[in-house]
Amino acid sequence: MQTIDFETIFQLAPIGMCVSQNRVIHACNDALAEMFGYTKQELIGASFQILYPSSDEFERTGARITPIINAKGCYSDERIMKRANQDLFWCHVSGRGLQKDHPHAAGIWTFEDLSAKRSVSAELTPREREIAALLVEGKTSKLIARQIELSPRTVEMHRAKLMKKFSAATSSELVHKLLGIMR
Repeated sequence: MQTIDFETIFQLAPIGMCVSQNRVIHACNDALAEMFGYTKQELIGASFQILYPSSDEFERTGARITPIINAKGCYSDERIMKRANQDLFWCHVSGRGLQKDHPHAAGIWTFEDLSAKRSVSAELTPREREIAALLVEGKTSKLIARQIELSPRTVEMHRAKLMKKFSAATSSELVHKLLGIMR
């Protein structure tokens, strides 16, 4: 029986992958570096913060991930990320903590570029990007408000701004436009 070369599998995986320690990239594959427009050497040792549109989004996402990984053991979402050239793009992110009681201590993460299916078409604020990502997950304003610790009224205000920016008449139409599905 042949020995499985896990290092080669990791490096040649068709999606971006990395191993993190305390939200710092410890190892990554070529697909991740290429997706974000960095070299592997630039990413290794760097904080995940360089992959986010803003430091505020980095902090809020980290806080949002912790209780979910603690409860479920893994995490997955679709969010807007930032390439080295500052271009924003939709990305599917999945991961799991390797230490049950401390989800950010060590983790394995995958990243899939969704820009071929969904483009970032409107200029959005960091909070609008966060709310848009949660709307795409099918969450209601009440659930979003609870999850990101805002009032439902504030979430509704952001949703209304998103609807205006995307010229959407209904919430359903907004989600379809966020997903890149034009009616």
